Amino acid sequence: MTTGDRLSLLVSGLGPIGKIPYASGTWGSAAATIAAPALFLPLPGFWRVLILIALFFIGSFTATRTETLLQKKDPSHVVIDELIGQWVTFLPFASLPTLELAAGFLLFRAFDILKPPPVRASENWLPAGYGVMIDDVLAGIYACICLAIFHWLRS
Repeated sequence: MTTGDRLSLLVSGLGPIGKIPYASGTWGSAAATIAAPALFLPLPGFWRVLILIALFFIGSFTATRTETLLQKKDPSHVVIDELIGQWVTFLPFASLPTLELAAGFLLFRAFDILKPPPVRASENWLPAGYGVMIDDVLAGIYACICLAIFHWLRS
């Protein structure tokens, strides 16, 4: 295994999170939610969008490589897609109280697991790791809309 292969596994799995044997996607979303107030939400909107674009391409590349290495389509090891989906959920917010962070986490997990149209279909719109990433982006958009409504109702 090359250094590049090890790096792809490390990045696609968000370090050790992808190695968690049970519910690694939920753990990836939890890590993204915990990290968001320090690493994502304080940034200006322009930088958040750039980070999401970069994450999409980095995640697509590393997920593709991880699929090849593990010889499995969308392996549970890949959790970088949860990071991008969770941060898409939080995209329009400069800060969120703990209750709304938790609501965003639950909303994203629900949409990621239930995969309402066109989330499930989107997995096949793009090849390999791009398909792995795009469905989480769409689940994040659904969750973001619901979180924005929840936030507005609480204001």
